[in-house]
Amino acid sequence: MKRFMVLLLAFLLFASFSFAGTTAYQVTGPVLEVTNDSVTVEKGKEKWQIARDKDTKITGDLKVGSKVTIHYTMKATSVEVKGDEKKKTEKKKK
Repeated sequence: MKRFMVLLLAFLLFASFSFAGTTAYQVTGPVLEVTNDSVTVEKGKEKWQIARDKDTKITGDLKVGSKVTIHYTMKATSVEVKGDEKKKTEKKKK
């Protein structure tokens, strides 16, 4: 029984680390626009356009005017570093 509890605690510890890096967010409001690639929601006076794809789970009838809560995460798709070459040339001049 002790061995089982130790294995269970180890599994829970590793599982918590694997999900720790992803922060989930949500936005709630009326739907302004629905396309195959996105859903636009009004939050206060702001318009939030959230991307979606074939794996997005939709519960209910998603249409303009419906009040929805969208759960999403932010993920970088590319990173472009600027200014590194300028620093290198400045160091060479000195």
